[in-house]
Amino acid sequence: MDYTELKQSVSEGAKSIYLLEGDDAYFRMKGEEQIKSAFLEMPELNFTSFDGETLKGGGISALVSAVKNYPFMAERRIIKVSEFYPTENEYEKYLNPLFENFPPSSILLIVNSGAKKGVDLKRKHAVTFVNCGKADAEVVSKWVYITLRRAGVNASAACCESVAEYCLCNMARVSVEVQKLIDFKKTGTLTCEEVDALVFKDADYRIYELTNAVATRNFTKFCEIADELQKKAGDEVFLLNGLFNYFKNLLTVVASGDSDANLSKQLKMKEYGVKKSREQAERIGQSRLEELVEYVYRAISDMKCGRLTPQSAMQTVQNAIFFGIG
Repeated sequence: MDYTELKQSVSEGAKSIYLLEGDDAYFRMKGEEQIKSAFLEMPELNFTSFDGETLKGGGISALVSAVKNYPFMAERRIIKVSEFYPTENEYEKYLNPLFENFPPSSILLIVNSGAKKGVDLKRKHAVTFVNCGKADAEVVSKWVYITLRRAGVNASAACCESVAEYCLCNMARVSVEVQKLIDFKKTGTLTCEEVDALVFKDADYRIYELTNAVATRNFTKFCEIADELQKKAGDEVFLLNGLFNYFKNLLTVVASGDSDANLSKQLKMKEYGVKKSREQAERIGQSRLEELVEYVYRAISDMKCGRLTPQSAMQTVQNAIFFGIG
């Protein structure tokens, strides 16, 4: 199930084994909190935590023993293990007997970022998999809308979408920015102007806006965003590297015949991000992107070799983008 379905599942009763896995730390943390809040009594006595990195081979027996212990004056105990990636052999030897005959008085909570390889736990018996991967813009926007509404603040779909986009659908950031909006507004209707003024825009999102200004040939907007990013990052190097990486990704998207799904894995982007990049790339054009990638790379090289100062490198790139001056 997706993280957004966990609340309903928890309300229907406890599962034996939960696997909270994905690269969104906010979802993993909040998922753990939901499960513990619903089923854990006297945590000082009925909660045990393990570091999966230390559970190798026979060490897994300590986890199995903890699961088999009885709760103290409570219906259940919860055993949590973090970053746990047992091999197939370790699973068959130590975990399979436990999973096949799991004690009803315990809950095993496995919390993984998915950063390492191991046996595919989500397909094993009695495991309830909760997808804690980064949500797409639609899911995040819906979360923003519902959270604001519950706090007594109304917001349009456009406002909620802006919050998701500005934070690049990073739920840890989204939750902070939404709480900021709630504290500011308290009640009433939130406007898109207030969202623009209050929500901090992720640097990568500003780079996206910067390249969008290139696609639309909006020189004024490009200069405004570039100036803001230079002040926040402290120099032109960050901006030049950001432009180079972004143009390179756009070129990959427009030149590749792969689907958005395959490109999202290759570029480590959300499919929504690939879709937006494709729109930008098509506006700029493949041949123009090839020129821009080569030109920005040359400017960075000249800067690193001392032939150009960071300021001069940025100026020549800016001129090349809008006026074709080499």
